[in-house]
Amino acid sequence: MLNNTLIDSLKINDHRAMDELFDLYWEFVFDAAFKKSGNEEVAQDITQEIFISLWENRMAIEITGSLTGYLYGAVKYRVINHFRAEAMRNGHHAELSYLMNLEQAKETDSALLLKDLSQDVEAALNRLPERMRLVVFMSRTQDRSIKEIAAELGISVQTVKNQITAAMKILRENLSYVLFIAFLLS
Repeated sequence: MLNNTLIDSLKINDHRAMDELFDLYWEFVFDAAFKKSGNEEVAQDITQEIFISLWENRMAIEITGSLTGYLYGAVKYRVINHFRAEAMRNGHHAELSYLMNLEQAKETDSALLLKDLSQDVEAALNRLPERMRLVVFMSRTQDRSIKEIAAELGISVQTVKNQITAAMKILRENLSYVLFIAFLLS
């Protein structure tokens, strides 16, 4: 079925349409969530939440652009919400709010601060081991899927996942919380 037809069928409670949407897009959603979170369990939870939400809100859903764009946006906001909740638990609510405002602000001072943050992230990335840095570069900059990276580098999918997870852990340790969130939002 075409995406519009699937969405229309979803709106009339067609379980087969939901199954087909899940089959077509679960890997895309999981890969995007894993790239943004660096954590397989979080990515699995986010993927599940997105598809549950899609079913629960099927009657009201209005997708004006592409379905992949809609799903990618859902992943981005679920990841942001995940880190927002984590920030609140860790007492970093003010830092996260400031960062969220930075993304919306278009003033020169904000742009300069974001540039400085970006340079700090770049420096931290350059300190990663060469293979790990390559995997992160391919994932973040070239927007390649985990399977594509594994195939190109001749390594297993699990090794790619392990490299991304390890890189995110190192970045969390080497960067302040705000810099890490800025890296995820880029």
